[in-house]
Amino acid sequence: MDKKALSLPILISLVVGNMIGTGIYLLPASLAEYGGWSLLAWIFTSVGAMLLALTFAHLNQRFPKTGGPYVYCKEAYGPLTGFIVAYIYWIANLVSIAGIAVSSIGYLGFLTPALNANSPAYHPLYALFIELGVVWLFTIINIIGLHTAGVIQVILTLIKIAPLLIITAVGLGSVHVENIMQGPTGTLSAWSAFGSAAALTFWAFIGLETATIPAENTQGTKDIYPATVYGTLIASLIYIVSTLVLMGMIPQAELKNSQFPFAHAATLLFGPQTAFLVAICAIISGLGSINACTLVQGQIVFAAARDRLFPHLFAKLSSHDSPVAGQLLSASIITLFLMLTIESTLLKQFNHIALLAGLLTLITYFATTMAELKFILQNKQSWYRLFISKPMIITVLAAAYSIWMMSNFEINMLVTSAALLIIAIPIYFIIVKKRNSFKEST
Repeated sequence: MDKKALSLPILISLVVGNMIGTGIYLLPASLAEYGGWSLLAWIFTSVGAMLLALTFAHLNQRFPKTGGPYVYCKEAYGPLTGFIVAYIYWIANLVSIAGIAVSSIGYLGFLTPALNANSPAYHPLYALFIELGVVWLFTIINIIGLHTAGVIQVILTLIKIAPLLIITAVGLGSVHVENIMQGPTGTLSAWSAFGSAAALTFWAFIGLETATIPAENTQGTKDIYPATVYGTLIASLIYIVSTLVLMGMIPQAELKNSQFPFAHAATLLFGPQTAFLVAICAIISGLGSINACTLVQGQIVFAAARDRLFPHLFAKLSSHDSPVAGQLLSASIITLFLMLTIESTLLKQFNHIALLAGLLTLITYFATTMAELKFILQNKQSWYRLFISKPMIITVLAAAYSIWMMSNFEINMLVTSAALLIIAIPIYFIIVKKRNSFKEST
């Protein structure tokens, strides 16, 4: 593998670019019904994300191999656990790509009524065709090669954060404190609002582990550790401050019905012409996240297939280190998923997809913290020193955060995720049986 394919700037852009997708461009509207509690949820989720980022960075120091959470869980608990984590993480990435595609194309509604879910002229099939085109475009880019995808990622990340920073900086002077102090709408209690907002904001932190996935195509821990930690920190700060500004600028009742909250803010600050540019940047932001997620999904399938936990066909690389078969399979599944989840309302479809992706990723993150916990407990030192050590404190807090976050999801999401976990077990034994039969025949 080419260890020069993904440099430190590319890795940071992968982390930031994967996390900052269209979620931040849509979430202020989704979170508006929770009032000021959503800001506290952002802060809480940012702290939890940093704990998880540190856990991933430390695990990469232990096992600097391609595969991220799959590798860590397999090394800790064996191939069955590794397979289940790879399977769940892979599905989470597929669902994430679908969600990002939906929200990206949603911003095209600012440019044409046919794609505006709030317009009578909205046509879901038009949106679907464009979503599928975007998914397959970035599949092809990643098949061309990792370095090509990485360079494109740097460019897209720089473009995507520019309007967020500009609107946030200028909008600080237009913040009205009374807007931020609004409570949750309807009959929601403060605690319920906080929990629901935290579950939604977690969607925006999916991807904090991105730099650890293609580990063998990097310079190793010396680049992966800072990319993971600093990338998560940069995204967290942008999320918190930009949401504060939008909530302070736009009244709650108006914000929660806005399909384009940042374009709305740009109109208030600079006039209607700039809203067009923000909409374009939001679309580009989504494209950057799709590119990063597409890179990740190919690497996770490759890592599991190399260990023969996925069909060995997916372990074959092109001359440019691209797992072509895995990318084609993933894009095909995303195509089917987008067709099955089409909704008449963009925000409704986005919220459903975001919550499912978030829960599946949380399961992966929790399993990863359990892997790190096992490795820490294997250290030969006194129990007292062990339990007050920095790695132990970070890991326990990260695990507790993951459990609390999962507890905030609705029962139907928990049941769906549990079903996916159960389905993984017979699939694993079918693959192992075929693998053993192949060995015996040869």
